[in-house]
Amino acid sequence: MVRSNNWLIYSLIHILFIGVWGALIEIPEKNGFPPTLGYVAWALGMIPVATIALKRKQGKLNTSREAAVFGFVIGLLGAGGQMVLFFILKQLPAYLVFPVLSLTPMLTILLAVLRLHEKAGRLGWTGIGIAIISIFILSYQPGLQSGTGGEYTGLILLALIPMAAWGVQGYIMRWASRTVDVEDIFCYMTISSLLLVPLAILLTDFTETINWGMDGGVLAFFVQLLNAVGALCLVYAFRYGKAILVAPITTALSPVLTVGLSLLIYSTIPEFYTWIGISLALIAAALMSISEAKS
Repeated sequence: MVRSNNWLIYSLIHILFIGVWGALIEIPEKNGFPPTLGYVAWALGMIPVATIALKRKQGKLNTSREAAVFGFVIGLLGAGGQMVLFFILKQLPAYLVFPVLSLTPMLTILLAVLRLHEKAGRLGWTGIGIAIISIFILSYQPGLQSGTGGEYTGLILLALIPMAAWGVQGYIMRWASRTVDVEDIFCYMTISSLLLVPLAILLTDFTETINWGMDGGVLAFFVQLLNAVGALCLVYAFRYGKAILVAPITTALSPVLTVGLSLLIYSTIPEFYTWIGISLALIAAALMSISEAKS
């Protein structure tokens, strides 16, 4: 495989795992396993993935200050953003939150252009633009429209925190991967995610019945394991590809797979706007891939 195409391979693997994760993530929660403990399951799922990654370099972790700082910053941005999102979604409908989160790749693109001086051809920028439009469409979630006034304004603004955290995280992933091995970055990401486990446990309401069984806690661990593998592939994608391409293509196509699987699992028919978003995401992915192949 030509090295220049590795970014696309890892991006597609990331999309596969995150897309499946997105379709299954609600099942343990609906079965009585709280999302805060879902974070704990995710952090624990990072451990075996990090172990496998580290074995690729003979188990030798880079203990330099550069590797540790990059890894911890990337990990805390991702995990911290997730914790804030848990807090927001406890009080705010998802359809109000996800349009804000859809701004994430635009921040990554802006930082990559300004700080890393990344460029894309006309075809690539067309794909990026279409991808951003598709992200907005796919993140639109119609729901109850009552109570969306001033009392929600602060929480909606609070959603800017995970958006900014993940946007900056993508930029730093690309920056760090120029000098630090992906395996080292991911290992430090794992450690940083484990540091927030006590906070997740503290936020859990243990007065409610918690399903620790096969369709609850056990299922949550394996579902979150998909996310951990997807996260590792994302770091590899940023290692080999431009952030201005990796960020929009992964953000746009993951929901496409999630929607498709949800259609099969829950027998739901997507709205017309969702089909438009899916079509635009696929067109964007094709344009960005062709643009990079020609460069």
